[in-house]
Amino acid sequence: MEEVVVSDEDLKNAQCNYVEEFSTGNVDSNTQFRYAYCLVHSPAKSDILKGLDLLRGLCHSGTDQRDYLYYLAVGNYKLNEYKTALKYTSRILQIEPNNRQALTLDQKIKSQMQKDGLLGLGIVGSAIVVGGAALLVGLLSRKK
Repeated sequence: MEEVVVSDEDLKNAQCNYVEEFSTGNVDSNTQFRYAYCLVHSPAKSDILKGLDLLRGLCHSGTDQRDYLYYLAVGNYKLNEYKTALKYTSRILQIEPNNRQALTLDQKIKSQMQKDGLLGLGIVGSAIVVGGAALLVGLLSRKK
């Protein structure tokens, strides 16, 4: 995944187009996607969150699902919401197992999780929960 920089002018134009169409009550999915794309590539967390909301709305329309899912993964990755980002790359890969863009992003997310120690923590956390449950069952069965 390459780091995309969207100019302030592009963001402003996309926003103006979206607001104009929104005010008429009829927003074209391409307009909404363009605005969401610009927002997801913003450095501002609030913009990314707004872009993710717009993309989730587009997913319900059912068209160009792959692109929507990809940028949902990108936005969540940028917010360090790695598990959510992986959920979206996994959905793409279920549809298109050889999608290079999704495979690359999926690997980047997993690599970042490993660097942050989150991949290991998730495994350790699961082991602790399972081990704790087994211990509890053992203790309860002794009391009988």
